[in-house]
Amino acid sequence: MVNFETLPNRKDTRSLKWDRLEDMFGSKDIQPMWVADMDLEIASPIKSALIDRINHGVFGYTLTDDQLNDTVRKWLIKQHNWEIDPNWLIYSPGVIPTIHMTILTQTKPGDKILIQTPVYHPFHSLIKSHQRELVTNPLIYQDGRYTIDFNDLEQKFKTGVKVLLFCSPHNPVGRVWTKDELTKVVELAEKYNVLIISDEIHADLTYAPHKHIPLGSLDSPISKQIISCFAPTKTFNIAGLQVSYAVIPDKELRNEMVNAFAKYGMNSLNTLGITALEAAYQSGNEWLDQLKSLLLTNRQLVEDTFSDRDEINVVHAEGTYLIWLDCRKMNIRQSELKSFMEEKAKVGLNNGITFGEEGRGFMRLNIASPTSYIKEGLDKIIYALDHFES
Repeated sequence: MVNFETLPNRKDTRSLKWDRLEDMFGSKDIQPMWVADMDLEIASPIKSALIDRINHGVFGYTLTDDQLNDTVRKWLIKQHNWEIDPNWLIYSPGVIPTIHMTILTQTKPGDKILIQTPVYHPFHSLIKSHQRELVTNPLIYQDGRYTIDFNDLEQKFKTGVKVLLFCSPHNPVGRVWTKDELTKVVELAEKYNVLIISDEIHADLTYAPHKHIPLGSLDSPISKQIISCFAPTKTFNIAGLQVSYAVIPDKELRNEMVNAFAKYGMNSLNTLGITALEAAYQSGNEWLDQLKSLLLTNRQLVEDTFSDRDEINVVHAEGTYLIWLDCRKMNIRQSELKSFMEEKAKVGLNNGITFGEEGRGFMRLNIASPTSYIKEGLDKIIYALDHFES
């Protein structure tokens, strides 16, 4: 049985989540519930594989090979019903490096790249850092649920958008897009010749009846113009091992990406990252099933906690371990909302405004921790609300 009840001590381990509290929130006296990694120990098969590899004692340059490709292929079949050609795979240290490399190779300064806000905050900065024009297609938020504004999306595509940077499942709003929604996205992209970079790093973390559908798996001519980005890092809490892969069916596009990674000296992976990926995909299913059970419990706890509160509404997450909190009824400025969480409740959440203007009045909460830890943080927020004066 997996132990998800004990909170690991992550302090003084160079943990971004735990050891940057003063930098991020101005105090060490903060309960961190922000950056998207888990306060949970990894699956035993992954740990054992890493220990065995360390005991080998030699860590030279390490190859990806046909055996690793086949492991990834089988995972995508089993988890997402997607049969790929192993030759479509390329590897990189992370999804964000793959996005950077795609922008460098497939666009030029001034080209338009579209994102659907509120969305994962690095999307904003990486587009601007390459001097590309950021175009937004804000999601529609109605009756506590987010949907895609397809009329606006088409109008934006008409202006000459070169790339759609798509998030599926969506971070931070927790949507798992339906087949109909995905089909409309690819149809519009085909109509206006838009390349799609699909960030699917949370693909394995969905809750029934919702099921992730890889965008590239749809039967569409534009499927060859989709770069589908995956990783075991969110699923199995191994982000620090820096390993990811992309599925790129188009040979010319794939070769351009491979050559670009080589040009920038990023054409090999961390030895332990490879070991962890293989062990996770071959032997991590039992751990993943129990993780999803924990996340469902924690999601319900959050929703129950705020069910009779007017100040905060919980956006129901269909996927990811991130909960989007609608705090607009508190009727305070975003800076005051941030201060409330940090100074009154003493919890460190992600500031909603970093996900785009549409995140104003919202905060993001990470529930990938023991249930007792999540309850502790929620109790702090409720106590602060009970003593809050607007």
